[in-house]
Amino acid sequence: MKFMHLSDLHIGKRVNDFSMLEDQQFILKEILKITDEVKPDAVLIAGDVYDKAVPAAEAVQLLDAFLTKLESRGLPVFLVSGNHDSAERIAFGSQILSESGIYIAPVFQGNVQKITLADEYGELDLFMLPFIKPAHVRRYFPEAEVESYDDAVRTVLNSLDVDESKRNVLIAHQFITGAERSDSEELSVGGLDNIDANAFDAFDYVALGHIHRPQKVMRDTIRYAGTPLKYSFSEADHKKSVTVVTMEEKGRIDIDTIPLMPRHDLRKIKGSYEELTRKANYENTDTQDYLQVTLTDEEDILDAIGKLRSIYPNIMKLEYDNARTRNQQTMDICEHVEEKTPPELVKEFYQLQNNQEMSEEQEGYLSELIEKIWEVR
Repeated sequence: MKFMHLSDLHIGKRVNDFSMLEDQQFILKEILKITDEVKPDAVLIAGDVYDKAVPAAEAVQLLDAFLTKLESRGLPVFLVSGNHDSAERIAFGSQILSESGIYIAPVFQGNVQKITLADEYGELDLFMLPFIKPAHVRRYFPEAEVESYDDAVRTVLNSLDVDESKRNVLIAHQFITGAERSDSEELSVGGLDNIDANAFDAFDYVALGHIHRPQKVMRDTIRYAGTPLKYSFSEADHKKSVTVVTMEEKGRIDIDTIPLMPRHDLRKIKGSYEELTRKANYENTDTQDYLQVTLTDEEDILDAIGKLRSIYPNIMKLEYDNARTRNQQTMDICEHVEEKTPPELVKEFYQLQNNQEMSEEQEGYLSELIEKIWEVR
């Protein structure tokens, strides 16, 4: 049985105030071309299909068109909601859609949907686990000790009727310890969302979403498909792809990745104003890409971004790297804010206001407080 594993479409996302909708429409067409070439038996989508819990109408229309085209090809689709999605909105109409081969995980109510498929090697059980938090699980497992995300996921998985003599596939949207993050992902407080990979020992393949870089975790068959597009400049060196998983008899799995070529790449370029303008005029470079431009001129260029956008229209970010910026010692709590956890930001603000660091007791109270806030979000 052959699966195509996708995740983190983030339809409707804006990157540095640029709408990615046309780029997403383009890349979904490319994915459809790949399905026509590799002819999978089903498509697995591991969460964060939308970028917001209440997506714009254009985003809903694009997902609808994508799922409709997959259904028209006779491809079953198995989809779970992620932390960016509203589980209730994603699951709307799921019972009717399942009659057309579009299977959407219901809102988590203590159980996990299992669908049994079959091929020449026998039956295969596919489990669909939407994104869950400890608070979700404690509601339905009041007797269990659920203090962390790892506890939550283990409690749910241990409650499943998994026949390990069969092939078992899990679709999930969680953070597995050891996975490499990107700036465009939603960070959790102090690593509280970590789940150990051995929680998935009963499953032959785990189709994961949540992390934006395609990668395996601990073993080849616990995999993040990654985003189909780059959504932050920390992803500039990523090689985006779709994952194709071929499962034969139990214990025999082949995994392949097929590269995705975007409508516009997302890149970083660096040099003086003169160098970058000359490069665009005389070298074979794609000026339409989404760019982070770093100027090395010692003096600021008047209206640099306006002038450069006449050559590179899709500049998303402009910064300087020179003696002045390198020697700047002023503490700015907004610097690299996307890379910092909430406790780090609060501690930096406290130090700025009080000219001293937090005590261990204050840090402990802060962690407990933010954890409680995070769980009810």
